[in-house]
Amino acid sequence: MFPITEMYYGKSYAKQAMNRKNILSIISKVLPAKIAYAHCDIPCGIYDPNRAQLAAHTVIRMTQLLSELINDDKIKLGHDIARMTSVKEKHAEVIEEELGTLEDDYFKEEHFKEFPELKELFFNSSKLSAKIRQNIDMEASEEMLENILKISEIFYKTKKLQPVRLKSPYPTQREIVTYK
Repeated sequence: MFPITEMYYGKSYAKQAMNRKNILSIISKVLPAKIAYAHCDIPCGIYDPNRAQLAAHTVIRMTQLLSELINDDKIKLGHDIARMTSVKEKHAEVIEEELGTLEDDYFKEEHFKEFPELKELFFNSSKLSAKIRQNIDMEASEEMLENILKISEIFYKTKKLQPVRLKSPYPTQREIVTYK
């Protein structure tokens, strides 16, 4: 009787598995995989700018809170700054992801022709996203929200819906875009 790991075309199963692992390791070093993020891997037709709007409000709120921080307790102050900065940066990344999905997957060439300002809104939003992650900058944060609101209005227009700006229920005291 041969053990289970014995002979298979002259090599043990264990040696074959190690060889496969080594080959895959070499291939992954030569041709590294790129991580792809998506809402889903099927063109499902479910797109919405609301998550980007919420993230922009969160960035504004964290910027407000960071600007208001005054604390005699240096350790707590450092902790609060780190937490708020982390939340602000994560939501700036959410904005990038959501706008990227809308720009790359939802909006088509006919939308960019019908709304020529759309390309510039996406381009400027990309630059602003980097700026709001690097700084505590209320002006850039508000400009980012305004770009997202304009993109949201265009989004709803492409769906033949009437966009409406409303005062948000958030502590930011800014607007959101929805539709009638």
